[in-house]
Amino acid sequence: MASSDIEAALHNARALILADLTARDVAEAAIVSLLEDAVTHRRWWLEQWPAGCEFVLGLIAQDVQDALLESYGRWPLCTACAEEEDDPHALGVEPELGADPHWVCGKRGVAVAPVGGLA
Repeated sequence: MASSDIEAALHNARALILADLTARDVAEAAIVSLLEDAVTHRRWWLEQWPAGCEFVLGLIAQDVQDALLESYGRWPLCTACAEEEDDPHALGVEPELGADPHWVCGKRGVAVAPVGGLA
């Protein structure tokens, strides 16, 4: 796999996750820096395993989600269940290692949006 394919996959993942951060009003500088760190880490990972390009979007989404949990809190929150519960929960990324990742409500077992498609 060419390095241009790796860069294209990383740039696409960055753009889609930034769209999700923006859609949920958390795209402030410190959080975008977490995204940049995740992209940098996954660049190294893809250089070791170029066939992972189809998985990198979901992996970077999970990396950002994990980093946000430590510094910001759960993200992205499930808006489908938010009105029904006192204890909001975050959406998960499924498949955990696969192509075409989606944000999924684990409580209801339903896909809410593709990664990059949060409203």
